[in-house]
Amino acid sequence: MPVASQFFRGWPRSKVLASSLFPSQHQSHLGPVPHQAPSRHPSLSRRPNPPPSRSYRVTPQLHSYTLTPPQVNSILKANEYSFKVPEFDGKNVSSVMGFDSNQLPANAPIEDRRSIATCLQTRGMLMAVFDGHAGCACAQALSERLFYYIAMSLLPHETLCELDAAVEAGRALSPILQWHKHPNDYFTREAQSLYFNSLRTHWQELIDLSSLGEIPDTGEALRNAFKRLDNDLSLEAQVGDPNAFLHYWVLRVAFSGATACVAHVDGSDLFIANTGDGRAVLGVQEEDGSFTAHTLSNDHCAQNEDEVARIRGEHPPTEKKTVIRQDRLLGLLMPFRAFGDVKFKWSIDLQKRVLESGPDQLHENEHTKFIPPNYHTPPYLTAEPEITHHRLRPQDRFLVIGSDGLWETLHRQEVVRIVGEYLTGVQQHQPLTVGGYKVTMGQMQGLLEERKVLASSSFQDQNAATHLMRYAVGNNEFGTVDHERLSKMLSLPEELARMYRDDITIIVAQFNPHVIGAQTQETQS
Repeated sequence: MPVASQFFRGWPRSKVLASSLFPSQHQSHLGPVPHQAPSRHPSLSRRPNPPPSRSYRVTPQLHSYTLTPPQVNSILKANEYSFKVPEFDGKNVSSVMGFDSNQLPANAPIEDRRSIATCLQTRGMLMAVFDGHAGCACAQALSERLFYYIAMSLLPHETLCELDAAVEAGRALSPILQWHKHPNDYFTREAQSLYFNSLRTHWQELIDLSSLGEIPDTGEALRNAFKRLDNDLSLEAQVGDPNAFLHYWVLRVAFSGATACVAHVDGSDLFIANTGDGRAVLGVQEEDGSFTAHTLSNDHCAQNEDEVARIRGEHPPTEKKTVIRQDRLLGLLMPFRAFGDVKFKWSIDLQKRVLESGPDQLHENEHTKFIPPNYHTPPYLTAEPEITHHRLRPQDRFLVIGSDGLWETLHRQEVVRIVGEYLTGVQQHQPLTVGGYKVTMGQMQGLLEERKVLASSSFQDQNAATHLMRYAVGNNEFGTVDHERLSKMLSLPEELARMYRDDITIIVAQFNPHVIGAQTQETQS
């Protein structure tokens, strides 16, 4: 068995989707802004104008078929996955009890990806959501590769040396990661050798830079892994490959882009590494049983004043008015940090040189040939993550990682409330508000009856991420799930779905308060 195959044998045996190599027709994060008033969320700004009346209206008038409840459930549950951390001697010794994850596409193919794995050579669990744009190639590559770069960066010097010696001698390698993947989560089998060679170069450099007995810092390991992988994506595209498939693939990966929100949990230490506009939110249970949202990441976009100042500070004063236009980087890109997107990193000469030697498919892609306006002092974009460290407490009950498709539809406090109620089985009813809509007494009674019915059936989902997704897609103006709206949103044809919502990817990790409490006491004693 080839070394690369041994090393990556933790992957599931799944199919490779050839369609993923080609860019999606819709680009959620990338592209010129339409001539309209600026909006925080472009996907929302493209929605049909609401009627001028403020009269009572539960669902928008969408032209679509009505799905039955079983059909709705079938769509919502198609990509759900759950994992419970196994117990040892009847005890759960991990601070993570388990997780639920799910994905709902709007783009065809979906541009989001997710990855969850247990580190086998070190302690800890990795979870991540990747949000692609200009195609799914970059997000796909990250979902396969980033965890290996992180795992290597966390290994001590001695283990790295043993690993390299085993490869040199052709000996069998112990798996680095135990993957927890849905059967539909695929990997690019043809690229394994390429990925392995780049990874080996990475760990050999780690050997040269580290020393015997040195313990890697988790925050720095995450930061270095992000930056190194992004650099490798760029180098692989510049060098190319004799294999026509791989040559085109590495170019598609580099010219598309993706954000990444990664969590590393080891005991009571929770690290978040975020690049872009994905988000990680902690659900904290208060003494009265309610839940409070504690955000552990910052969105890297125009609404983040520190990010705006950072970008403007990295370029000459003459570019102050052009480096960020209409809330986008160079007037085009929404996230201010991302992997790939070499159109915002390479010099114009390098872009032209690589494209001239590339395959014909790349020449036919107008997006690839397009040079951003006012492109004077690259790079304008970085994949360097913002690192957050949080010491888990017993009241920290769960973590939600989601792509921006989730956070565009639900406020973080609402997300935490929905998940908290699902996990505890206790609903904290809020006063019913109508937000200025004209509602008759009969309609108000109908809303209350609807909420009563939902209270008895809202926990039909066996997956917290699915339950949250149901609310994200089907919630109405009154904060409840409207089956009619949910049905219509899920039955929209592909060409219309992206006008109303984005791809949604969710991971919900549940923490073990007893293990965390015991670890906290040990630390304090």
